[in-house]
Amino acid sequence: MAGLPAEKSPWPPPQLKDVLHHMDAWDAWYAGDVEKLALHYGRMGPIIGGALDHFTTKPGLIGRLQRWFHGQPNTGTYNTKLHVPIASDLCQAGADLLFAEPPTFTVDTNGGKNIRTQDRLNDLGDDTLHGVLAESAEIGGALGGSYLRVTWDRRVVPDRPFLTCVHADAALPEFTWGRLSAVTFWRVVKRDDKAVWRHVERHELDAQGNGIILHGLYEGEDGNLGRNVPFNEAQATADLAGLVNEESIISTESPGLAVVYVPNQRPQRRWRKDPIGCNLGRSTLDGVEHLMDALDETYSSWMRDIRLGKARVFATKDLLTDLGAGKGSTFDADQEIFTALNTPPGSLNPNGTNGAASSSLVAQQFAIRVTEHQGTANQLLEDILRTAGFSSQTFGIAADSARASNLTATEVQARERRSFMTRDRMIRLWESPTSQIVRKLLAVDQAIFRTPGVTAQLPNVEFKDSVQESQITLAQTAQALSAARAASTQTLVQLIHPDWDDTQVTQEVDRIRQDEAATMPHVPDPSTLTAAERFSGFGA
Repeated sequence: MAGLPAEKSPWPPPQLKDVLHHMDAWDAWYAGDVEKLALHYGRMGPIIGGALDHFTTKPGLIGRLQRWFHGQPNTGTYNTKLHVPIASDLCQAGADLLFAEPPTFTVDTNGGKNIRTQDRLNDLGDDTLHGVLAESAEIGGALGGSYLRVTWDRRVVPDRPFLTCVHADAALPEFTWGRLSAVTFWRVVKRDDKAVWRHVERHELDAQGNGIILHGLYEGEDGNLGRNVPFNEAQATADLAGLVNEESIISTESPGLAVVYVPNQRPQRRWRKDPIGCNLGRSTLDGVEHLMDALDETYSSWMRDIRLGKARVFATKDLLTDLGAGKGSTFDADQEIFTALNTPPGSLNPNGTNGAASSSLVAQQFAIRVTEHQGTANQLLEDILRTAGFSSQTFGIAADSARASNLTATEVQARERRSFMTRDRMIRLWESPTSQIVRKLLAVDQAIFRTPGVTAQLPNVEFKDSVQESQITLAQTAQALSAARAASTQTLVQLIHPDWDDTQVTQEVDRIRQDEAATMPHVPDPSTLTAAERFSGFGA
């Protein structure tokens, strides 16, 4: 057992320096924080002439200068840099492709003998769990991956464990053969002018293979973890004093870690040779930072054209109204009659002939380059989406508005093929860890909460389609299958209502059969007829 980190350790861990540096940039793009972007890309530059320059230097014999728009110092009175939130849109789109509809978890009920486990799984897999999965997918899109953790707190949820999401920029993972074997989380719970208090939480396995959680509170400073202090020195950790044993451990009392790592994309291109980074996922924003920077510069230039293009009128002093001593002068743009001016002939000629002043009033308006800026922005946006693995159609770009409302799900998927290929890759990465953490959720529910009849099983995870056929399209398909006698009533009901469970489908099938029986003409049972009634029809 490795245990908690040593006191006075450098923190964040030095082995994560390069990883956290890039995560810091992706976090700034995802949050849309222009000041944080300026700080990140500005501090990367060399010192030139005593000031931080806006060029970044790559390692090398001479060094290669690399220009960042967000690294340039703002020389104007106001911050004129405009940020386009495409980074957050990309991360949210990836999460929506996976979890726009809640996934379903099913276990083998063994012919109904283990139905209690499925019922309990339905209780645990509520909307809260779906929200955690969606959050984890979106955060993982920004940082390259995220952690799902089994948590229990009887003060908050007294009767069950639940899942929580831990962000990857506050985690030190350990991998064995590419699989998570331990991880250390940290969070700042208190800060003042002199010290920083960090809660450190480490997940690992004990000698029996059960998952255990070690907790520690450290008082240190920026860049140093400091010393281990009692939990009651911070309000956020005070309750842990009564929950951990003498070794500051809480056991899950069940096999396996209480946490899994879910990569966003694989393979990891940037850190292929890094001992930790090679096991991490790839951010959706990795490789498109320069394009997003150029997009922000394009929009900022566009807005600058609009600001400079505002119509302005310059008036000579003769047309200004004196407001009195020390109060300055003003010009009334709505004034219709002005006092005659004693000016030489031609001075009011707007063409400025004979070398005289062109006019006492001069209007100025610069051109706004709409077409050039729009074309550049559209091309950059298309490049960003393609590189990130999405189709333009996913973001409503280049859609045929005349037919958009009539597209079937099949046509939508054809137009969004690039996005759905990305979705399929993400599903393959999500299936196994999601199934593992749900099994651990059942194991903790069984071991800690003593829920009767629950067996910790590896469930099947079904990701629902994010694009579904319209009701009219489904009805037409069902009608064609029914006319061809190619599907049963139960199959047709499942086709029309893909979101229904087996119970709802069975009930609907029974209602349909009852309605059909009520509308059928009454045919008497021959065994109940008399001889006269049975032969009465022959003489007709």
